Amino acid sequence: MNDVVLTGDRPTGRLHLGHYFGSLANRVALQERHPLYVLIADYQVITDRDVPGEIRRHTTDLLLDYLAVGIDPARATIFQHSAIPELNQLLLPFLSLVSVAELGRNPTVKDEIAHSSQRAVSGLMFTYPVHQAADILFCKGTLVPVGKDQLPHLEVARLVARRFNERYGVVFPLPEAMMGAQPLLKGLDGGKMSKSRGNAIALSATEDETAALVRGARTDADRLITYDEERRPEVANLLTLAGLCLGRDPGELAAEIGDGGAVTLKRVVTEAVNEFLRPIRKRRAELTEADARTVLAEGNERARERAVRTLEEVRVAMGF
Repeated sequence: MNDVVLTGDRPTGRLHLGHYFGSLANRVALQERHPLYVLIADYQVITDRDVPGEIRRHTTDLLLDYLAVGIDPARATIFQHSAIPELNQLLLPFLSLVSVAELGRNPTVKDEIAHSSQRAVSGLMFTYPVHQAADILFCKGTLVPVGKDQLPHLEVARLVARRFNERYGVVFPLPEAMMGAQPLLKGLDGGKMSKSRGNAIALSATEDETAALVRGARTDADRLITYDEERRPEVANLLTLAGLCLGRDPGELAAEIGDGGAVTLKRVVTEAVNEFLRPIRKRRAELTEADARTVLAEGNERARERAVRTLEEVRVAMGF
């Protein structure tokens, strides 16, 4: 049986280069080999915040970024939580298979709660891993690209699938983690790259915006540019970024820059990023919001057909 891949993002802002090298490029490759479901997790936006913000605007931006980087709606099913009621209905039987104690021990949930902007922890945040299990299992997902911090969530999905199969008969495959060697890009301020911290280069940023962001990036006082992740993390991060965009070794770039200092380093990075993003920006400029709406409507229809079939299997297995 061909593996089915489930992946996605929360629509909370524009996607950036960290997303591209961390997951988007991999999705473009995966769609050539496997059925690929790409979830716009709009319901999950309200897990850790009181209001969803500009959810429609962010959903459109997300779609345009997906299409611009090469995710093909003819090969991948792009869909959103709020349009698939049958997917979300799976949350109810799945919650009956997991104990409160098991949810409370999830280390990823603990960390997300600690960084939540909500005044109090919502029930949706607490049950977040079970909702993710529904995301994965509704399409009979077997491969889930995840980072190390998301492994506890995938374990919940495996637990739910295993217990459902044991209790009601085999309906679901046990999903496996797809761990890649994606590079970790830090933000331009040396911290975690984040849409909300203003320290990332958005895929839709203009050349001038990109240049300004790189100019403001942290470096250090040493004029001789060397690649040393431990002693010079900010410089190493900029070299890594340029290396990824150019397809070159960051150490070689450092040697070429030599004693050119931060000014030369930032010029090299700016030129590398702008050259890399140029075709992506061109494709994005050719797309319209109407294109995005059409792609989403078609993807939602296909995903809902899959969800209806899965929910019916669940109802039959449970005796409803």
